[in-house]
Amino acid sequence: MLGTIVNAAAVLIGGGVGLLLKRGLPKRVSDAIMGGVALLVTYIGIDGVLDGQKTIVAVLSMVVGAAIGSWIDIDAGLTRLGAFAEKRLNAGREDSRLAEGFVSASLLFCVGAMAVVGALNSGLSGNHDILFAKALIDGVTACVLASTLGAGVLLSALAVFVYQGAIALLASALAPVLSDAVVAEMSCVGSLLIIGIGLNMLNVTKLKLANYLPAIILPILFCRLF
Repeated sequence: MLGTIVNAAAVLIGGGVGLLLKRGLPKRVSDAIMGGVALLVTYIGIDGVLDGQKTIVAVLSMVVGAAIGSWIDIDAGLTRLGAFAEKRLNAGREDSRLAEGFVSASLLFCVGAMAVVGALNSGLSGNHDILFAKALIDGVTACVLASTLGAGVLLSALAVFVYQGAIALLASALAPVLSDAVVAEMSCVGSLLIIGIGLNMLNVTKLKLANYLPAIILPILFCRLF
């Protein structure tokens, strides 16, 4: 669990620095940074999509995942959670996007091969090198995101801790299921959602990305079928 703890701490520290920077930035500067971050996030998503090898798995995962997520209405639940957190934290108007920041940052930090493979290595062999490297990347990213999306980015540290921690603790059981092919397809589907984050940040779309979250785990099923 050491790698996961360090990773979550890096998100908290980086996000905290980003919040401090946000308070001292003029609006025109923060808007420019927001646009740059949005373009970078979109690029990260496009780069990750190339990991996929079976288009049919991505298509089915997105369609079925969206249907499940919309039926459950995950987005509404997270929005209520964000509103509750805002009241508890006495957040001001500038942090009214707390839920968006939480979802966007959680996707960025939890989707991808480094999160899965790093947590597996941590749990199976006690090798935390991948997660230590990921912690450095996530800390810098959290700093930039928090300077534009606000305090919700700090809450994503909890998602990192729970997600990677669960994989590390259950590594022996999950290793046969999370094959290289499955991890590649999970990264592909997750990267499609990251592209959605970038488009939302650019105000090109208004996708309720939280409703697509079930799609990320469905490659475990569909890779076995195809």
